[in-house]
Formats: sequence, C-alpha cells, structure tokens
Amino acid sequence: MKPLQCLPQLAKTARSLTFKKGRSFYRCIAAGYRSGLEQTISDFLKSEGIEVQYETDKIGYTVPERQSKYTPDFKLPKPGGFWYLETKGLWAVQDRAKHLLIRKQHPTIDIRFLFSNARAKLYKGSKTTYADYCEKHDFLYAHRAMPEAWVAECKA
Repeated sequence: MKPLQCLPQLAKTARSLTFKKGRSFYRCIAAGYRSGLEQTISDFLKSEGIEVQYETDKIGYTVPERQSKYTPDFKLPKPGGFWYLETKGLWAVQDRAKHLLIRKQHPTIDIRFLFSNARAKLYKGSKTTYADYCEKHDFLYAHRAMPEAWVAECKA
C-alpha cells in the first residue's frame, strides 16, 4: 500500500463522514475517535508501525478576554521531538481563528493539517480553498492522505 493512499474507502467516505451520521460515524465514536477520518488516519499510522498518541496533550492559548485549551488529534514522533497532526473534514471559521491564535502564541509548536478535501472552499461562494488559506498562513497541510515525507519523519 502506498502511503499517499491511506485507505481506499477514505476518498469515498470522507465527505459523507463530515455531514452524515451513519454507521461508520458511530463505529468511530465507539472506537474512541471523534470522526471517521481520525480513525482512518490512526489505523493507517498503526499499520505503518508508527506509535499513535491520540488527543494526549492540551495546548493553552488565550482568546481575547478568556483562557482556552486546544487538544490536537495526534501527537507524532520526529527526530528531536514531536509534531501534531490535526485532521479536518469541515474547517470552520472558529477553528481557523483558533489556529492563528495558537500559531501567534506558540510559534515553535509544529501543527500540520490533513484535510479530507483541501480543495474545499472556506465558505459558500468563497474563492479561497483550505489549501490556499494554509499556504497564505504558512501551515503545512495535505490532501486526503499523509505525504510520504511525513510518514518517514515519524519513523526516523
């Protein structure tokens, strides 16, 4: 299996997992995940022999006038430390704002995004895609599957 093609059903089900609560949604909840995409990525990482730590850390950040906590989806190893992988089907405006605040307050934390569809528009009628937004704000991202380089980095 190529690392760029995590699981064939991901491409078929990623959109439905975001909007419909079918059997696969409840299966992933029963397994301890919040979405089918998270469970699929976890299964892929485990099949690659990568130690998976799911939602183990909380990162503090300040929203003007209040303190908040963010729980990244996956904490993955890399030489000399670790990085976080956030899986996203729908990337709401609140989530985008949160990640800009986290980036500003914790510039050394490495958070990368894996989208079920990086070509999705920010909102109906927008010309900007999730990928465009990530590039504008220097976020590392991938479309549907983890890049080989990210997987290799975890194994190094």
